[in-house]
Amino acid sequence: MCKVIAIASQKGGTAKSTTCRNLATVLKNMKYKVLVVDCDNQANLTDCFGIESPDKLEVTLYHLMERVIMDEDLPRKENYIITKENIDVLPASILLSDIEIKLVSAMSREYILKTIINEIKEDYDFILLDAMPSLGLMTLNVLATCDTVLIPATPEYLSAKGLELLLKTIFKIKKRINKRIDFEGILLTMFDERTKLAQEMLEMIENSYGSHIKVFGTKIPKSVKVGEANARSKSIIDYMPTNKAATAYQIFAKELLSKELI
Repeated sequence: MCKVIAIASQKGGTAKSTTCRNLATVLKNMKYKVLVVDCDNQANLTDCFGIESPDKLEVTLYHLMERVIMDEDLPRKENYIITKENIDVLPASILLSDIEIKLVSAMSREYILKTIINEIKEDYDFILLDAMPSLGLMTLNVLATCDTVLIPATPEYLSAKGLELLLKTIFKIKKRINKRIDFEGILLTMFDERTKLAQEMLEMIENSYGSHIKVFGTKIPKSVKVGEANARSKSIIDYMPTNKAATAYQIFAKELLSKELI
């Protein structure tokens, strides 16, 4: 059975796309069939997989959502899925910026993305949705589609504070739109355990949310090599397997999967 995980953060710069990229690689290496869906108009995840000039692609997520809104049939899967390193990618482009306007007047606007995912989910073990850092209609579609939400957060005050609004939104969606949605947990990224601020923010997050949302024991450490890997359209696992962040992502994936095995 396929599990759909949204990777969401109300604040940008939390390593959301990087986490999606590397988690997909680890899951693929564990022999799972994985699809990643870039739901962000910045198309950072698309770029992380080395898909160049996405605005020139004939079919991206924007075109699929537009077809659903217009009540048109979707194209064959092979016409829009791009396979990179044995990971399937549904790319985004800057065109996705326009979808928010079209969603405003769309019928059943919260479920446009879900219609697309339901067409293909049986082919996968995991589908990772990389949400945009906002709480607009596109993110609402992501949260209406997923089974669980993974929330990356950096050990900074504004990042920790931004969790509150995102969590309130998810609780509202659970009540009104997607009753099955659950929290995968909060993942600390770009974590430097040597700094007092990082420890204070970790304590703040655990005290504020840890009683009802899992805060993963694994922390993804800050490393310049992660940025180098992204620039070369590689996962840190493939770019530098011995790097501390590569090791952390592999441990994190096992921690995340441990819930599935209970």
